[in-house]
Amino acid sequence: MRDEPQHSPDPQALLDWYDRHARALPWRIGPAARARGALPDPYRIWLSEIMLQQTTVAAVKDYFLAFTTRWPDVQALAGAEDADVMAAWAGLGYYARARNLLKCARTVTRDHNGRFPRDHATLLTLPGIGPYTAAAIASIAFDAPETVVDGNVERVMARLFDEHTPLPAAKPILTDHAARLTPQDRPGCYAQGVMDLGATICTPKRPACGLCPWRSACTAWLRGTAADLPRKTPKKRKPTRLGIAYLARRVDGAMLLETRPDKGLLGGMLGWPGSDWTEDQPADAPPIRAEWKTIAGEARHTFTHFHLRLTVKTALVPMDRLPLRGEFIELPEFRPSDLPTVMRKAFDLAQGG
Repeated sequence: MRDEPQHSPDPQALLDWYDRHARALPWRIGPAARARGALPDPYRIWLSEIMLQQTTVAAVKDYFLAFTTRWPDVQALAGAEDADVMAAWAGLGYYARARNLLKCARTVTRDHNGRFPRDHATLLTLPGIGPYTAAAIASIAFDAPETVVDGNVERVMARLFDEHTPLPAAKPILTDHAARLTPQDRPGCYAQGVMDLGATICTPKRPACGLCPWRSACTAWLRGTAADLPRKTPKKRKPTRLGIAYLARRVDGAMLLETRPDKGLLGGMLGWPGSDWTEDQPADAPPIRAEWKTIAGEARHTFTHFHLRLTVKTALVPMDRLPLRGEFIELPEFRPSDLPTVMRKAFDLAQGG
């Protein structure tokens, strides 16, 4: 077997493959519809890209459909109540994205007449839009020849060029490879095609090289190294932090909740009053005077940089008892589904206890 490809990867071969095998996604205008003249909606492209950051397509689909049903365009989202958007986002994680989502929608509506800018540089000035998202919107929504590089694209490029520099140090090298391959013709379809290739064929484990349109141009396939790429720098071990969540129920069923500060983890989200999350045993500081019961077990959750173990305490309080923190939410208005995942875990543990 040869260990060097006889030709460079052909963008047209990838486009031909995409035309036949493109994934059907709720935010996407497929290649057949695109050929008939249908145009992507920049709002839907932007919303999907924000939702897909650090999240899978499978996890995002239902959230995307719910958002676009409730807020079908950027003006509708700009006029939404903050609390409604944060509640609708609950469970998707990385809640700073939801705060920036509102800021961006309002900026586009106020400063750009409700239309997303077409160029990469202006897109970068919008809240919550970084280089990748700006490139994706410009490419997919407006067919600009921008270089779009997500995790799927990095994996495809690492294998095509047999690049063994570990990530994240390899990012500029892989981006340079991706830039050289990006065509002037149909760059939006090409960008989506490379991402689809990585998601369905050039997968992290057991890539289906026999089905790949770029197989004969793939150096890693020819050298037998595809399954080992991309290499990654070993991650540091995540620390564990401890905390206390206080779940107080008033005798009429109302629940004591608070809105977390805008900055920091779960910023702007509704949650249970609690302690700081520290690596040492947290101080016990209940938000209301009551006889607190400690529930057996812990609510456990993993964030990007640490594991969290929450002790859950519950109490039943009289109608006239005033909290030191937070406010009581009447039972008909309390929806556990509006809580971020870690707070729902605490609630579920309390229900079981």
